[in-house]
Amino acid sequence: MRKTWRFVLLVAAFGVYPALGQPEVPILTSPTNTTTGVSTSPALTWDAADGATSYDVYFGTLASLPIVATITGTSYGPGPLNQNSIYYWKVVARNSGGTSSSALWSFTTGGPAAGLQFVPLTPCRVVDTRNADGVLGGPALAGIHATRTFAIRQSPCAIPADAQAYSLNVTVVPSGPLSYLTLWPSGQGKPLVSTLNSFGGTVVANAAIVPAGTGGSVDIFASDPTQLILDINGYFAAPTVNPTRISYSFYPKTPCRVADTRGATGQFGGPGMQGNDSRDFPIPLSSCSVPAAAMAYSLNATVVPAGYLGYLTTWPTGQPRPQVSTLNSWQGKIVANAAIVPAGTNESISVFVTNPTNVILDINGYFGLPGSPNALSLYTVAPCRVADTRNASGSFGGPIMGAGTTRQFVIPASACGIPATAAGYSLNVTVVPAGPLYYLTAWPAGVSQPGVSTLNSFDGSVVANAAVVPAGTGGAINVFVTNQTHVILDINGYFAP
Repeated sequence: MRKTWRFVLLVAAFGVYPALGQPEVPILTSPTNTTTGVSTSPALTWDAADGATSYDVYFGTLASLPIVATITGTSYGPGPLNQNSIYYWKVVARNSGGTSSSALWSFTTGGPAAGLQFVPLTPCRVVDTRNADGVLGGPALAGIHATRTFAIRQSPCAIPADAQAYSLNVTVVPSGPLSYLTLWPSGQGKPLVSTLNSFGGTVVANAAIVPAGTGGSVDIFASDPTQLILDINGYFAAPTVNPTRISYSFYPKTPCRVADTRGATGQFGGPGMQGNDSRDFPIPLSSCSVPAAAMAYSLNATVVPAGYLGYLTTWPTGQPRPQVSTLNSWQGKIVANAAIVPAGTNESISVFVTNPTNVILDINGYFGLPGSPNALSLYTVAPCRVADTRNASGSFGGPIMGAGTTRQFVIPASACGIPATAAGYSLNVTVVPAGPLYYLTAWPAGVSQPGVSTLNSFDGSVVANAAVVPAGTGGAINVFVTNQTHVILDINGYFAP
């Protein structure tokens, strides 16, 4: 007797459900369909499909597409691409039960990306959701307001319409555990990256260079209820001849320790700072060979407090102390945060602390007048995940980093479309340690490990910190950890000639 097989599709008003066992259809998010003027180093992003174990990415200049990658994440960088060209793409979700394909989308790239230069600002508060409800005030990020759009240019901080990226300090005051918070340019899909985490529900700050989106706005998503504070210390814009505004190029440096108040008493050493104490640090007089012509410094500030530290603030010497904060340590933990600080009187910066603490300042570069041979501009990219050691083993995946080990990451070889001409990277570094992590250091490959730290997690908590890291040999950076930890690297821009 011959058997007859019947295949049944379940049809609903909204379409055809995939057969049992297949993954759900992946939903493409960015670049949006038929959009124009897309960066030549875009990040293709899509929403995770239930049941998918991997994704086949199809990409090309013809509608009949070749498969270019099979990955487990939900973003892919195909660049660098040709200018003013149409590209097509789709994503196929895959598992052992079969496949499900997304729609076919297209986008058009724009002309050559403009290199951006830095314009410093006196630190200024842009957003504080603890204030009355408003465009730059409340409500807190929670529930239907978990994602909010902030029109940065509408703040009182004198940010012009041609600002294309912002140098921000992001602080959260969560009402409980906060799994993660993400910033990205308005008008783009939410990327698979994080800006900061607060699993302990504590006040946490982190720096971020964020490209301006639609209308100059940025979008912010919080996984859990939290108050949000945004401070700004400068912006990036295309070079222009403007007698009222001077913009500066970036000059990278191998990371170097400028000051450590735990050391012997001196201009860049002890004693430790006392409560409600201010101190000036003339950066060019340190041992780090920073020229007196530097107009702003790319720093990493670390505190080793004696107990509760309400906040630390950095600003240009000679100006009134602004009503902003650089970092906080309410639990008295060692905390680090990146900061771009304009130079003030005598090329100095000022540091204020509310409570007794030791302070450490490391430098990874400075901003100065353009025109010198090593001058670099910023090129923004859609926020993109470069590496995650929690993933399967690979060049940008696992395994977890062991205690006392160094690992090299060749950033231009990642899926984020970073060109080989990049001479420095604007990164967000996150650790998920197995226990106490004394410190992590990131530096350019090909040079000796410097005596600096990028972040610390003495209590074994998840910690993130922004870092500008110069590119080393082959475009690679090195990462060293004192103790076993997972490491996550996200990128939001790079510096190049």
